[in-house]
Amino acid sequence: MTITARASLAGVIGWPVAHSRSPLLHGTWLERHGIDGAYVPLAIRPEDFATCVPALARMGFAGANVTIPHKEAAFALCDELAPSARRAGAVNTLVFSDGRIVGSNTDGAGFMANLRAHGVDPAAGPALVLGAGGAARAIGAALLDAGVVVHFCNRTGERAARLAAQIGGGVIGWDDRAAALGDHALVINTTSLGMAGHPPLTLDLARAPAGLAVADIVYVPLETPLLAAARARGLRTVEGLGMLLHQAVPGFAAWFGVTPMVDEALYRAVAGDLLA
Repeated sequence: MTITARASLAGVIGWPVAHSRSPLLHGTWLERHGIDGAYVPLAIRPEDFATCVPALARMGFAGANVTIPHKEAAFALCDELAPSARRAGAVNTLVFSDGRIVGSNTDGAGFMANLRAHGVDPAAGPALVLGAGGAARAIGAALLDAGVVVHFCNRTGERAARLAAQIGGGVIGWDDRAAALGDHALVINTTSLGMAGHPPLTLDLARAPAGLAVADIVYVPLETPLLAAARARGLRTVEGLGMLLHQAVPGFAAWFGVTPMVDEALYRAVAGDLLA
């Protein structure tokens, strides 16, 4: 559809950002609803983040998503923070309103919605969260608020301990991650390990109980080495694409004025691009 001079503008900020399918996702919704708007990738270096984001607001953008590695930097930059962002200590959705930068975090809600869409009940048992960055904060907070016992496990143990002290939960050493699987019903990779261009996450699933659900927030590739290994062992798997789709709904509604639907047609459109 034709974009006019009055188009609403939004985008996704990351470094790198070429892997993101958010432009395809939001573009599909824009076309579906006949909205005069555009959603673009914005590759911004960490050292330029604090300068570029206010510039986007002055350029007329309605807002932006924030992805790796900027989620905690976005938290510090906002003039106003939604409770979801304060709880997670990180921001993934920015809305520019009346000269102010308003930040929220939809990662936790998006992750929980994706679990349920895959038939996984997060309340079924303890969760082991691999990583201690912005996504781990949001997902860990959502699980804890749902009454789930959560343990954080990170390559840098001090960061996992700091996260647990801030939002709750316990800590398991990185070298103990495989041995700890038997005590958990859900394990979640929130790191960039396994993403295209990154080393795979090494996790020996030999001790995984039969009922373990394995989730990965990485969605490029759609099936990460971790998920492939889990599927080969007959474990339930939850890929990251569904989280991307569900977490995007509130931002789109704020920027473009329509609350979109996550449905099979949308999933096929984005998944088809990943597999192309």
